[in-house]
Parts: sequence; C-alpha cells; structure tokens
Amino acid sequence: MSIVWYFDFISPFAWLQWPKVKTLAATHPVTLRPILFAGVLDRRGQKGPAEIPFKREFTYRHALWRARQAGQPLRFPPAHPFNPLTSLRLCIAAGSTVEATDAIFDWIWGQGHAGDSVEALAPVAARLGIADPAAAIADPAVKAQLKANFDAAMEDGVFGVPTLSLDGRLFWGDDAHDFALACLHDPSLWDEPEMQRVATLPIGVARST
Repeated sequence: MSIVWYFDFISPFAWLQWPKVKTLAATHPVTLRPILFAGVLDRRGQKGPAEIPFKREFTYRHALWRARQAGQPLRFPPAHPFNPLTSLRLCIAAGSTVEATDAIFDWIWGQGHAGDSVEALAPVAARLGIADPAAAIADPAVKAQLKANFDAAMEDGVFGVPTLSLDGRLFWGDDAHDFALACLHDPSLWDEPEMQRVATLPIGVARST
C-alpha cells in the first residue's frame, strides 16, 4: 500500500501527528511530502483557521490542550501564521527525510523558534549538514520539487494538512490517525456498505422558516 503524508510546518496539528507518523514510518515505507498549505486553501477556495478570528483563538488553545493530553511539547513560534516557504524548501533540500522533518518540526514547535527565514533556520540547516542554506532553498530543483509535491496533493484530492494518504484514500488531521491505522490494517473497512452510503449522500438545501 502506498502511504504518503502531506504536511506543512505551519500547522501545529501536523506537529501533533508527527510522532505517530514517525512510528508508522518505522514499520512501513512512508513518503513525506511537504506542501504549502496556503496554496491548498487558495486552490480549494477555503480560509485557514487563523484567518477567522474566533476560530484562530480556539484552534491555538485546542492545539495546546491536545499536546498536553499527549504529553508532547508544544511551544508556538513568535508569530503565527508565518511564511513557511523557507522551512518547506529546507526540508526538501535535506531530502525530505525523517531526520530533516523531525529537526525542523522540533525547532519550530518543540522549541518555539521562528521558521520563516534562512537566518532563523540557520542552526537547523547546520545540524542537517547544509553549509549554504540560502543557496539550497533557492535551488531551482528544490522549488520544482515543492511544486511537484503540491501538484501531487491536488491530484490526490488533498484539502488540508496534515493528510495521510493510503493508496489515495485521504485521512485529514491528527485526530484521524487511528482511523487511518484501522483502514491500513483492514482496507475493507473503507468500503463497508454504510461507509459507501454516507460518502454518496446528496447535499440538502437549507430552508428558512
């Protein structure tokens, strides 16, 4: 089964799911695909949680609570949302490996550092053995790979991050991880009659009274 994890370092919920994805990657081949969440929102015609004031406040508190429940460190970076392009390209320049993804996530969400510039990410780049991070993230091949990741996400139907794709079946969000594992171990679960029925329900029209 093809397993792909689509993520953006801008998402605290991607950070929350990351330990589970690492565990999964220890026993199954998992392709890590960093993508630009803002591009997904634009393509799907959606607003991000941070663009809706009351939702932004709730989302940040909820993420903190979920981290505490999981016993996982979570410290928000100095500003959020931030431009994650540098962190995404750095990850790709380092091979989109578990080690690179882990280092960048921990820098931004485990330690609460900025991840929006070459200067901010310089210590992580050095740890990953990238001597000239500015040149690495400006590499046309790195930019092309980020675009290819995004195109693959759009073709797969991705509408948010983090998303785990199992043979093209999408499981959106950290809270869907157990559902994904259940379907990984028993793929027939996805195709049960009631699962099929709810997936094809017609869209009703709200009526005012």
